[in-house]
Amino acid sequence: MSRETDFNPKILAFLCNWCSYAGADLAGISRLQYPANVRVIRVPCSGRVDPFYILKALQQGVDGILVSGCHPGDCHYLSGNYVARRRFALLKKLLDYVGIEDKRVQFTWVSAAEGERYSQVIKGITEDIKKLGPAKRLVKKF
Repeated sequence: MSRETDFNPKILAFLCNWCSYAGADLAGISRLQYPANVRVIRVPCSGRVDPFYILKALQQGVDGILVSGCHPGDCHYLSGNYVARRRFALLKKLLDYVGIEDKRVQFTWVSAAEGERYSQVIKGITEDIKKLGPAKRLVKKF
């Protein structure tokens, strides 16, 4: 077996309650197929995802992280997704500095009506993480 087929990554998704989580719900209701190895944390807004949460998840051994929010201009809290985008840009620079691969932490926009897009995002991040293999950097050994 190759590394890509026997490795089942642990992926954590922080989903905005108003758009991305609703998109995930629509994907489930529509019975769209996507990998089941993603654990979802519903947050009020993608702007509320503290970069410390992402670093802590990586430290705990999560292989990949997705932060998903409303499309720009559609935020329930007006500018929360812009805050998230700025935070994410800074976090990506920090992760690059400490040697975390670029595709290990991803940010997307998914609206409540985009169940198919949510399904594709989950398939894409799962494929990316499988190619990278298990997380090794920042992982705390217990």
